[in-house]
Amino acid sequence: MTGSQLLESLSQLLGPKIRSRAEFRGETTYTIAAEDLREVAKFCRDDLSFDYLIDITSIDNSGQEPRFEIVYELYSLTLAVHVRLKLSVSETVGAVDTISDIWPTANWHEREIFDMMGIKFNGHPDLRRILMWEGYPFFPLLKEFPLEGLPSDMPDVAFSQIAPMEGGPFVTLPSTATTKDREPRSRRPEL
Repeated sequence: MTGSQLLESLSQLLGPKIRSRAEFRGETTYTIAAEDLREVAKFCRDDLSFDYLIDITSIDNSGQEPRFEIVYELYSLTLAVHVRLKLSVSETVGAVDTISDIWPTANWHEREIFDMMGIKFNGHPDLRRILMWEGYPFFPLLKEFPLEGLPSDMPDVAFSQIAPMEGGPFVTLPSTATTKDREPRSRRPEL
């Protein structure tokens, strides 16, 4: 089966589940409903051999309804075909089902989207912040979040002991040497 045949079969077999199809510069994007995500994702993995989830990202369309879009980038390693699945999520709903059990790499992508945008993933095994600290009250990638940030109380996260790499076997030293000569070199432990 060729890549174009694979994408045609996706359109035909999922029929009403696909709201629209867009082609741009050789890339195919299918828009689906949020409630159909798990079914479409399983079908893409199991029946169409999209065995690699490249990325999941989110878009904040502030001022529009639905406000959020979530985009899934899939790839078939056996057929060398890309496909993009796109769905919309209302700000009032603010959640979509997880696909971390379908593609395990979705776990961290979904956590990042939750952390930065506030979109929840129903059924996620460990939905907690991944970049910001627990208890951080804001979502930094929302359009209304100011570029200079917002004041908040940051917990004491400084090391109270020696940092794990401090004085380790590979260190760089400040100097006027070239980049090549400044590369980390093995340092003999002091006896």
